[in-house]
Amino acid sequence: MVAAALVVVPVFLQAPWVRLHPSSATLFTAVITAAGLLLELRGPERCRGFGPLLVGFSSSWLAGCLFWGWCRLHPLWHLPIEAFALPLALAGLNGRWRSASQFYLASLLGTACTDGAIALTGVMPLWPQVLSAPVQEAPALLHRAALQVLEPASLALVMGIAVALTLLARRCRRSGAGGRLAAATLLTTLAVDGLFLIAALLSPQLSGLI
Repeated sequence: MVAAALVVVPVFLQAPWVRLHPSSATLFTAVITAAGLLLELRGPERCRGFGPLLVGFSSSWLAGCLFWGWCRLHPLWHLPIEAFALPLALAGLNGRWRSASQFYLASLLGTACTDGAIALTGVMPLWPQVLSAPVQEAPALLHRAALQVLEPASLALVMGIAVALTLLARRCRRSGAGGRLAAATLLTTLAVDGLFLIAALLSPQLSGLI
């Protein structure tokens, strides 16, 4: 449940914060990291497991701030920026920060699948157009992008990716606590993407992207 909540938080808190003041949102990474370290090292026994999870979340938070604060008009930079902590995450899979690595890697996989779907459905060229358009024009552009996803070939592709991630999440759930953590992260990413698509279709100005 905590992992799922940490996937949702950037949508409702980080996105508007970064748009208004990217520097302070970026500096807040230190607060998240410090809270995670303190919980893991000195927190109550029943809360220590949340420490590494917050540390893993801090990497995703920092990457999101860097991209959406300064590079959002360059969609091809999104995944490389999100993957900046990949070597550390891979190295941490066998240590005390395993859950931090699992959360970060699952989030990164979800991001990669989302970006891949955006690219393969031909929506990516509209990304910088939506973000750079005047407020009055951006909703129509975002709605147009969402309609493009509903075309038969694009929808089949998106559904295929969603089914593959769902099956992967089910498999992960059978591999212990870390697998359940990864599964919750992946499934919540799918749910957030679905809600974003619905918002872009029905009320683009509420999508969080504009």
